Amino acid sequence: MTSCAIQAQGLARRYGEVVAVDSLDLEIGEGEFFGLLGPNGSGKTTTIHMLATLVRPTAGSARVAGFDVGTDPVKARGQIGLVFQESALDRTLSVAENLRFAGMLYGLPKAEIERRAKALLDLFGIADKFHAPTAALSGGQRRALDIIRGVIHEPRVLFLDEPTIGLDIPVRRRIWRFIEGLRQRNRMTVLLTTHYLEEADACERVAFIRRGRLVTQGAPRALVENLGRHAIEFESRDIDALLERAQPALGKGLKEGNTALFLHAQEDTAPLARLQDELGDLVTAMRVRRPNLNDVFLWVHAGADLPGGRP
Repeated sequence: MTSCAIQAQGLARRYGEVVAVDSLDLEIGEGEFFGLLGPNGSGKTTTIHMLATLVRPTAGSARVAGFDVGTDPVKARGQIGLVFQESALDRTLSVAENLRFAGMLYGLPKAEIERRAKALLDLFGIADKFHAPTAALSGGQRRALDIIRGVIHEPRVLFLDEPTIGLDIPVRRRIWRFIEGLRQRNRMTVLLTTHYLEEADACERVAFIRRGRLVTQGAPRALVENLGRHAIEFESRDIDALLERAQPALGKGLKEGNTALFLHAQEDTAPLARLQDELGDLVTAMRVRRPNLNDVFLWVHAGADLPGGRP
């Protein structure tokens, strides 16, 4: 790995008796696109807040862009861009005023702020909104402005916490083209949390956490390949009986409503056809497909052991 942009060792955060993050170790390389994934309440946002110097760790340590977030938070903060789940924009201000305020926080001269702001707005096709009231922008335009606000100082590390939640597909695609362009030009490190796992497919590595603890990490394709050759979904009117009867042949399965999900390691699907015949009275529908990152997520969410990967 190249030199580390983010290092965390034994990072932990407690709120009274509640453990939000528990002994988390991370190493993220300079210029890397890294995904931090997991169910709601798994500790993703708390981790980002600790790394971004917004929350002090209860235990452990972390360095971002070479600076210790505990002992040198001001210098670390100067290297960080952050896009929150909730918008950080002041809707009573204009677009220009929001960006001017953000740039001044990082000591940028007014003329440089205006130059960068207009160039970034142009990349999103909203350069004509420079003097517009922020409240008059569409939801997608405001989200674009949030991201521009987070990168106007050209940070070395960008934290994206659910950056495209609620946006339609064209706006999401535009945002990701913009982020990729920044990464290529500035060698910027990006740490992403998202529930749109197709976005995480583009990450060089992802880490899944559950209840604040690291479960597995690796390249998305490798994690998916480690699951198996096929994902088999059965629908049944008696899903518990189906799980019990299918497990001797397919191993552990996951239940979701009236659907059971199994993973199959072999390329040959002929045994699956025979199994469907054997389960005929229990099966109302069966689908065989290639596994994907959503299946890794489901296994993590269910607390099941994952094949392959490494903590």
